[in-house]
Amino acid sequence: MRASRFFISTLKEAPSDAEIVSHQLMMRAGMIKRLGSGIYTYMPTGLRVIRKVEAIIRDEMNKAGGIELLMPLVQPAELWQETGRWEKMGPELMRVKDRHGREYAIQPTSEEVITDVVRGEIKSYRQLPLNFYHIQTKFRDERRPRFGLMRGREFTMKDAYSFDRDEAGLKASYQIMFDAYTAIFNRFGLKFRAVAADNGAIGGSGSHEFHVIASTGEDAIVYCPTSDYAANMEAAEALALAAERAAAGAALVKTATPGATKCETVAEFLKLPLSQTVKTIALTVEKEVAGKQVTENWMLLIRGDHELNEVKVGKVPGLAAHRFATEAEILACYGSIPGYLGPIGAKLPVTVVADRTVANMADFVCGANEEGYHYTGANWGRDIAEPLVADLRNVIEGDASPDGKGVLAIERGIEVGHVFQLGTSYSASMKATFLDENGKPAPLQMGCYGIGVTRILGAAIEQNFDDKGIIWPAAIAPFEVVLCPMGMDRSEMVKTEVEALYAALQAAGIDVILDDRGQRPGAMFADWELIGVPHRIVIGERGLKEGNLEYQGRRDTEATAVPLDGMLAFIQAKLAQ
Repeated sequence: MRASRFFISTLKEAPSDAEIVSHQLMMRAGMIKRLGSGIYTYMPTGLRVIRKVEAIIRDEMNKAGGIELLMPLVQPAELWQETGRWEKMGPELMRVKDRHGREYAIQPTSEEVITDVVRGEIKSYRQLPLNFYHIQTKFRDERRPRFGLMRGREFTMKDAYSFDRDEAGLKASYQIMFDAYTAIFNRFGLKFRAVAADNGAIGGSGSHEFHVIASTGEDAIVYCPTSDYAANMEAAEALALAAERAAAGAALVKTATPGATKCETVAEFLKLPLSQTVKTIALTVEKEVAGKQVTENWMLLIRGDHELNEVKVGKVPGLAAHRFATEAEILACYGSIPGYLGPIGAKLPVTVVADRTVANMADFVCGANEEGYHYTGANWGRDIAEPLVADLRNVIEGDASPDGKGVLAIERGIEVGHVFQLGTSYSASMKATFLDENGKPAPLQMGCYGIGVTRILGAAIEQNFDDKGIIWPAAIAPFEVVLCPMGMDRSEMVKTEVEALYAALQAAGIDVILDDRGQRPGAMFADWELIGVPHRIVIGERGLKEGNLEYQGRRDTEATAVPLDGMLAFIQAKLAQ
């Protein structure tokens, strides 16, 4: 590729609405252009990166036995209604009507469509296992699109779906996809972690997220440096910080704490450690019992210095449909305003759930259900009935690893892939069955596997950049090598040698661009450093007279002189690293 026949459009400054590094650098490098809120045109350099990402994904998916097809962007509402997601998904699902008034979804994902395809095609266990995938545009009507390609409304995604006869087959297919994803992200040249995750709204059982590690990542990744344990914050198990409960050592005392509505303020007022206080969260559950609407009051207790994990709360039996109690409900149940609530002396029946750590605390501080007062010296069994016990909190750095092999560390990551064991959650609702070995119908066991193709670009940049611009890993860079001739239009020697090297690199299968635009060296170098091409070769008369060319890797601080006749082998060795 010659730069004079390509399209390069760089900016010195990023647009004011570009909030994070990857968004700023992609706009400045001319890789994307904003069309509307969360909607971008992929410009030539950006599209080259996307195509390289897609090529690696296709290669590994095909090696893993995936079969590519292409499903529609527009999907009939009837399919989504079969699974109940038409109502459940909410405003993120873009709904449209055709001229006849029929409703459709602009696909955010394709579980319903692929299940519809397979239920019409698969009749016998002999046709299994199967794994279909496609790379297709998706649309999710984000409330607040931001961060460029990191959280846009329109994006490109690879989604795959496996179909098996039983759970053992599903687990085998899942492992194949997990291994394929590991190979894909290794080939991208990115530092990543695969972590145990919560399935969320998509349903099913086990799942893992693949995160690109970056200090700017939105997600907290929990892992044990001395073992293989890794999970996202939502799924990371928090063990009790004390192995057993100490005996009560203090009397229960109702203590004035005027204006102290937060655990931090209470601890400071009482001159006690924050870890001796207990935080109360009031919940309400509304449900129908024998045709009547019933309201239940629930109380969650976590240590004052811990944070509630709402995903874990939803998994507590009876709390799947919980909501936070209103102030009116709190006043009616506890007789106090929020900030002074506790498990002693509620006016109405309350189900108390204590986090594992709180369940093993003694002589703790909690609200007295009276404005301006807290109890000190509270103890289970003596002052309060034993609670239900559940894992309710987020882990913190230094917690014991659930596998017993060390302590936990936390780093930031950007989710770019997710693999799910769906089981029969879709096949059952859509009646996707096959005939088993005994000739009896059985529901298909499904797996779902996604990679955010366009999100990879943003994640890769968040992990690889400096004050000059992007630093692409060679495997997904828009070009692997850029040739920067000095005065090519004025020197026949430079022109001859650069054309020869350009032809040699192309013949060797190296993705090279020759900058023949005639720009000054400073402007030329600045463009390619911003765009992030990993290898740069400078060809000038002075070096040629000495038999050398000048090489500089994108991460190198200084250039290296390389003999002209050894440059091809030198670059091939660099690319092979």
